[in-house]
Parts: sequence; C-alpha cells; structure tokens
Amino acid sequence: MVEVLCHNSIKITEDVIIYIDPYKINKEYQDADYIFFTHSHYDHFSPEDIEKVKKESTIFIVTEDIKEQAEKLFGKEKVFAVVPNENYHVHGLDFKTTYAYNIHKAFHPKGNKWVGYIIEVNHKTYYIAGDTDNIEEIQNIECDEAFIPIGGTYTMDYQEAAKLANTIKAKVVIPTHYGCIVGDKEDAKKFKELVKNKEVKILIN
Repeated sequence: MVEVLCHNSIKITEDVIIYIDPYKINKEYQDADYIFFTHSHYDHFSPEDIEKVKKESTIFIVTEDIKEQAEKLFGKEKVFAVVPNENYHVHGLDFKTTYAYNIHKAFHPKGNKWVGYIIEVNHKTYYIAGDTDNIEEIQNIECDEAFIPIGGTYTMDYQEAAKLANTIKAKVVIPTHYGCIVGDKEDAKKFKELVKNKEVKILIN
C-alpha cells in the first residue's frame, strides 16, 4: 500500500514500512523501519515530523548535507549517507539513487548532490523523483510505481511532469509536491489528462 500523506511525504507499507520526506504528519505513527530523505529543505527534512514516525530501530537514509545533523539526532549507527546514481544495500533493503536537480532554477543545484530513489521491496520498485526538473538522467527510469512532483516553482510543473511520466517505463504514476506549498488539486487533474497509457493515482485529496 502506498500513501501520499502531504506534499512529498510518502508512506510505503509492504513487508517493511518506509517513509520518504515525512512532513506535516498529523498523528503519532512511530512505525518506520526506514526513513528516506531526498534533500535538506525544511519541507523534506523536518525533525518535528520525523519524531512522529520513527521508532527505536528506524534506519535513516540521508543526503550528505543532512548526515551530521541526523547523526546527532538519531545516532551514527542508524544513519547512512548517499550520493546520486549509486546502488545500495542497507540493512536488508536494496535501492538506487537518482539525480534530482533544477535546470534553469537555483533552488536545487546539481552540485548539492540531492537525490531521488528507486526502492525495491516485496518484488516491487518504487521511484521517488524528489525535487527535480525533467532532467536527462531520469528519462530511462523503469519501475512499478513512480512518484513525480508537479507543483511547479521549485520542481516540474504538471506539463513537464506529464512529459516525464510519458517517457519513463512505469505502470503507475502518482503526482506529488502540490496542495501544500505550491500547486493545487487542479494541477493533479490536468496532469492525469496528459499522461498516456499509464494508470494515474491521485492520492492527495
């Protein structure tokens, strides 16, 4: 089961429970086996919200610029730093990192080494694009379910996101990064209309 709790805050419930960028969490879950972070902006790395989903054994997957703060908060033995375009096996979980950056905007520079993820769990692959534009490095993605930002301003808008959705090989596409800080529900509907030959699930209501 997958949920978009808010913005780019995603919960994947399979054999393990995985959160990505928990933000504006409205209840005490405290059930995370793994928490992944795409980058250090406040709406993606929020210590207040992490407290609501983490438990004693949670493993934290972070970008390099988050590593020091995360180690202080959660302990060095639980924190693993990643860079783009690599394969990882961490505490029984296989995943890849992808590039995530802006092309003509300054919000997410390529040099920051921020990431998206392709996470494999229970024989399914989940692609979480992170805060990115429709960049060359992600156009050959293959996955079962893809979470793609559509809100514009800081990421792709719904039109750019639809172009990416129509390019990659994904069975299901789920729009994210709207309805909170930027973008609205109408963007999700317009995105869905532009995506061809794929199932689109709108999970932010």
